[in-house]
Amino acid sequence: MKTVEILSIGDELLRGIVQESNSYWLAQRIAARGAALRRVQVLPDEPPVVAGEIGAALSRRPRLLITHGGLGPTDDDRTREAISLGTDQPIELNEEAETIVRRRYRELAEAGAVADDEMTEERLRMARLPRGSTALDNQVGGAPAFLMTLGETTLVALPGVPPELFWIWEHPLVPYLDDLLGPGGFAETTFQIEHRDESSIAAMLQEIQEKHAGVYIKSRAHGFGEEDLLRITVHATGESDTAARALADAALADLRERFGALQISITESDAR
Repeated sequence: MKTVEILSIGDELLRGIVQESNSYWLAQRIAARGAALRRVQVLPDEPPVVAGEIGAALSRRPRLLITHGGLGPTDDDRTREAISLGTDQPIELNEEAETIVRRRYRELAEAGAVADDEMTEERLRMARLPRGSTALDNQVGGAPAFLMTLGETTLVALPGVPPELFWIWEHPLVPYLDDLLGPGGFAETTFQIEHRDESSIAAMLQEIQEKHAGVYIKSRAHGFGEEDLLRITVHATGESDTAARALADAALADLRERFGALQISITESDAR
């Protein structure tokens, strides 16, 4: 299975100023392509620290290494520098990135979102990328994303602002993701059972999961009160949504049979 790692970068994340939600969003999209997210790390805006983690990740050879955050125009946006250090590629003006930045500030100035479209040093900073980078358009913000091929791993650097990250993932990055991870597919069903003791069904859930390759089964307890019923999620990945749904349905059939034998009722179901 193709693997993915994420480096979430920003002092604001580690100080509790901003809640890290991008990795949650990315995890769902990665799973939907049938890939396995193996690691998520939250790191400070310190290039030597980030560079060290990039080197460690590259030694594990994931198919895709994602960074998000630190691509803006301010002094503490240092992810480009960190990637340069971690890949031993010098920073240089990237023509594609410069074209993107110039166009975006012209559009923003015309829309009245910024005072002018002058290419200041701060704005030009966003067009200086590690050598060998391919710039990716950003039609929501001003900072281009970029990707680099590093042996068996492709590194993708995304902005940390969620709407920008979402747009780039769903537009210019799509053909690269199709090539790197494949289109893939997933299916998921969540239901509640009239039962509260998670420990009493743990072995049974593990047994069924091991029987069904490509399926992940997770119980989620809320407590032991009268209203605190267990929730069970069945998540399957496959070559397509149809293939994943077949895997999930087979596991669900086993679960229903086993819960029926235990006289445990399923109270609600939400499939997707």
